[in-house]
Amino acid sequence: MTHWYPLEPADDDFLRTAPAVTTKVIEVGVPVETLWEALAADDAVVSWGPGVTKVQWLGGRPFGVGTIREVTVGGAVTVREKFYRWDENQRMTFAVAESTKPGIRRFAEDYVVEATPTGSRLTWTVAVEVAKLAGPSAVIVKPGLSLAVGSMISALEKKLEGR
Repeated sequence: MTHWYPLEPADDDFLRTAPAVTTKVIEVGVPVETLWEALAADDAVVSWGPGVTKVQWLGGRPFGVGTIREVTVGGAVTVREKFYRWDENQRMTFAVAESTKPGIRRFAEDYVVEATPTGSRLTWTVAVEVAKLAGPSAVIVKPGLSLAVGSMISALEKKLEGR
């Protein structure tokens, strides 16, 4: 049986004030609906996220506030994300409620989708706070977070642009 470690709640304030916050932006030549579909697909993240090995949405469509998604990274850790904002084709935001590994105190992500004259724009913000017991690893969280999110958003851009 999998043991889950609860995380502390995270909200919009945390997305601005967390010890490690990174925001990445891409503009792609696809309509807002196509970008949104990639973010909310059954295989979202796993189909374009390097290192993401499994994603499972709990509950059926339509997704919305309260939807839960489990994401496994590297086959080693699974997080249970609970969406607290879901504005179809505009914005979705979640906080991680639980993880199969200790070490993260709070974690949240925010996806903002906007139309542009040539397609759409995604502004992706990720915020994390490691547990005090994580020790020296806390020093590398911010640059590591920036690299990881940069890699993922670049992979999403390539998928959407058909490259």
